[in-house]
Amino acid sequence: MNPAASPLLTALFQFAFFYPIVMSFFWISGGLYYYFRRERHARPRTDPPPMSDAPFVSILIPCHNEGDHVHETIGAALAQRYPDFEVIAINDGSRDDTGEKLNRLAAQHDRLRVVHLDRNLGKANAMRMGALAARAEYLVCIDGDALLDEFATHWMVWHLCQGARVGAVTGNPRIRNRSTLLGRLQVGEFSSIIGMIKRAQRVYGRIFTVSGVICAFRRSALHRIGYWSDSMVTEDIDISWRLQIDHWDIRYEPNAMCFILMPETLKGLWKQRLRWAQGGVEVLLRHTRDLFSWRKRRMWAVLAEYVMSVGWAYIMAFIIALWALGLFVELPEQLRVTTLLPSWHGVILALICLLQFAASIIIDRRYETGVGRNYYWMIWYPMAYWLLSFATTVTAVPKALLKRRGTRATWVSPDRGLR
Repeated sequence: MNPAASPLLTALFQFAFFYPIVMSFFWISGGLYYYFRRERHARPRTDPPPMSDAPFVSILIPCHNEGDHVHETIGAALAQRYPDFEVIAINDGSRDDTGEKLNRLAAQHDRLRVVHLDRNLGKANAMRMGALAARAEYLVCIDGDALLDEFATHWMVWHLCQGARVGAVTGNPRIRNRSTLLGRLQVGEFSSIIGMIKRAQRVYGRIFTVSGVICAFRRSALHRIGYWSDSMVTEDIDISWRLQIDHWDIRYEPNAMCFILMPETLKGLWKQRLRWAQGGVEVLLRHTRDLFSWRKRRMWAVLAEYVMSVGWAYIMAFIIALWALGLFVELPEQLRVTTLLPSWHGVILALICLLQFAASIIIDRRYETGVGRNYYWMIWYPMAYWLLSFATTVTAVPKALLKRRGTRATWVSPDRGLR
């Protein structure tokens, strides 16, 4: 930092440095509180709490070009340790052999029904069609490449039965593909960052988003808000905000696990995180006005956190632009950024990283043995996480602003890892 910098630039530098640190402490404290209050002496994953009258459940699986994964996914869904359920697979205009494979599986399993849609209209539409075809009030929704843990349905439905205002329960996604550095980094990310964020947000009142790859819903709650929106690139963020704006509670259940495939190339990871960032900005643009009411005050913290994260990204972009401009143009002393290297700031960030990893290991060892092996690769991941978040947010804001209203968000087959 330039000692002669203007007060405004100094304030921007301080915000850019302290915001990640403050948020890390926010997540750590909330995550540890959730763990010691609700998880430390909780029942083991394989012994979910009993239900005197287990309600009928529909498991919805939207599929688009999932021929390589559909056997595993359907098999895991049918293997649920739950007394009464059906599985509905929605083939959303697949151009591979997904439809044929689903039909063969349906002929073998009485619990499985298949809904065929003739063209690709997007995941939100496929989920809506599945919900309309379902016979149950409680819907468990997973992606077409996810492997649902055998006890996951019981854990999520138990929450829905505990309160009439529980509208959704989000589960605990775990990474399947770990053969590359990116895969191992994301193992740590989902526990030390994403899992901890959900715990902290649950403690402080509202969750920014459910995990679209594994979530359970009360169908009457979905009906009240009009189901999933097919014009949002991330239907999971949008449905989370609309449920909570309508005063439904969303819970987090870490014992409800499912195993997913994640990108293992930089291009695939960039596309995925850019879509997530654009979805967050779209939700911010669409629903901010809905929150200007005292009755919606419990969503203000979620709104403030996300607005600050967008602001942080653009402050970082401004600082980097000043530094780059200073390489070619002589700037006034008050605007000169001498270096972007963190110097002693990096030591502080590294110590906080280690603290966050230690907390996540304490929390996560209940759910997966040997997960600590992946933390060897995680020392600098939070810095990479913030840089990725910064870059995707800066790119996503103009994409969301320039997006034509009412444009349908259709399927694009994601990067599922190296083969």
